[in-house]
Amino acid sequence: MTHATNTTYRIGGDLEVNRLGFGGMRLTGQPGNFGPFEDWQGGLELLRAAADSGVTFFDSARSYGPLTADQIIGEALEGREVTIATKGGVDKPAPGKITVDGSRDTLLREIDEALVNLRRDRIDLFQLHRIDPDTPIEVSVAALAEAQADGRIGHIGLSNVSREDLDRALTVAPIASVQNRFNMSETNDADLVDYTAEKDIAFIPYGPLGANPMQQGAKLAPREALAWLLRRSPNIIVIPGTTSKAHMLENLTAWDLV
Repeated sequence: MTHATNTTYRIGGDLEVNRLGFGGMRLTGQPGNFGPFEDWQGGLELLRAAADSGVTFFDSARSYGPLTADQIIGEALEGREVTIATKGGVDKPAPGKITVDGSRDTLLREIDEALVNLRRDRIDLFQLHRIDPDTPIEVSVAALAEAQADGRIGHIGLSNVSREDLDRALTVAPIASVQNRFNMSETNDADLVDYTAEKDIAFIPYGPLGANPMQQGAKLAPREALAWLLRRSPNIIVIPGTTSKAHMLENLTAWDLV
């Protein structure tokens, strides 16, 4: 039996990761997470320090930058035995502007580009970033299942979805993760957390500290907020993002409060 105090979780049943991970959205240009991270070398050093400190799960997305978060994570962690997740189906052509495209051809092209940017032969976890209103979720998931079958991705995840969306996706392929906004002050998805736990699906809350995705700074006390999530359910993997090594190391001490 898996307990909330377990420090690791097996994504998809086989990818064992430390439940305190690292989110890559902040390693981009500011404002609006647009463009490359200004201190590229510092970002490389931060990511490597995280891996050296025991972080084994790193989360990214095509829209972070766009592309540049994948690129800095790929450069920093090339050759290291860590689990890297990214997302597709959402792009960011300009600051504050996003486009959504979950069509088969777009997703397969983005997977190929992510393989190059992440410097990997296979993407451990590829997540549909948002449901395309013009493309049924079954079509998008079928495209990811196609890439999974040919070895380009290991596991399929979803982001910004409801329980109904998840159930529809599960009729097409196994789903290894759900990534929705959830923290100790925003608990609308509490039932979905429990549902994914029942189904052995990882729940990866974004905004774990209550921060605005497009702004720096967090509303919640980091260690307390992260510890609350780790206690909340054994399938939760937290991915606090930071540009500071000191903050990264402080985040890793959240287990002391669990």
